[in-house]
Amino acid sequence: MRYPTAQAWRDAPHKQVLLFGMSGLGKTYLSNMLRDSGDWFHYSVDYRIGTRYMGEHIADNAKRHAMQVPFLRDLLMSDSIYIGSNITFENLAPLSTYLGKPGDPARGGLPFDEYMQRQDQHRTAEIAALLDTGHFAERAGRIYGYPHFVCDTSGSICEVVDPDDPDDPVLAAVTRAALPVWLKGDDAHTAELVRRFDRAPKPMYYQPAFLDDAWRDYQQETGQRPEAIDPDAFVRWTYARALAHRQPRYAAMARRGVTVTADEVQQVRDAADFTDLIARALERRAQDPI
Repeated sequence: MRYPTAQAWRDAPHKQVLLFGMSGLGKTYLSNMLRDSGDWFHYSVDYRIGTRYMGEHIADNAKRHAMQVPFLRDLLMSDSIYIGSNITFENLAPLSTYLGKPGDPARGGLPFDEYMQRQDQHRTAEIAALLDTGHFAERAGRIYGYPHFVCDTSGSICEVVDPDDPDDPVLAAVTRAALPVWLKGDDAHTAELVRRFDRAPKPMYYQPAFLDDAWRDYQQETGQRPEAIDPDAFVRWTYARALAHRQPRYAAMARRGVTVTADEVQQVRDAADFTDLIARALERRAQDPI
């Protein structure tokens, strides 16, 4: 590992970590807190996906909708207006809206084939953004003078790598660049994530085989035709499955780094607390190697 002991971590002049786990357990909270300390560069994989690798897809989709409105069509065709996404670290809605949900078009759903095409675009973009981690870690110090680096990954990182393959090229690249840190939730956190998602279901990326099975099983369970499926109902149903699907994959990834609990994360208030958090995780690993 990049930091073989807690003391090596504490003494390191350049601390570089990669946070992963389900969305909602504190990855972005920690990343923002570290960035605000002034010594940490925050690299957001989702932001990189939505700007560098899927920005054109997102903008083109907005333009297609605008072209259906005669007033906007005339302005676009005469280059009188500009349409683009205003994606930020805090607002990733343009990316999730583009990913969409399959089902009834009257309720905002996409045909399943188009939905899967967008999922594949996201997979390609996420892999590319993850492979950029090392470049941004080096760039953060060389250009901006940041001594430390935090990579805030997407919750779907475990879907685009093979955590059981010791030679997985994406995991090999990111672990060379930073220490993987799994933010692990317990049953109570899982229940809260499900409640939160149920209130505001949002598009997510899943493995193709997982989605194919979910789409088929949902139709069999509900007896609904694809074009009649409520998109929100489907993604709510799928999300609960995804939590169980992802947990062992995260655990396998954690063998390459360290694990901290969501409860521990909630106690972190500043960069010094974060340094202590990772040091304790490294000490636990030394006492109970995976």
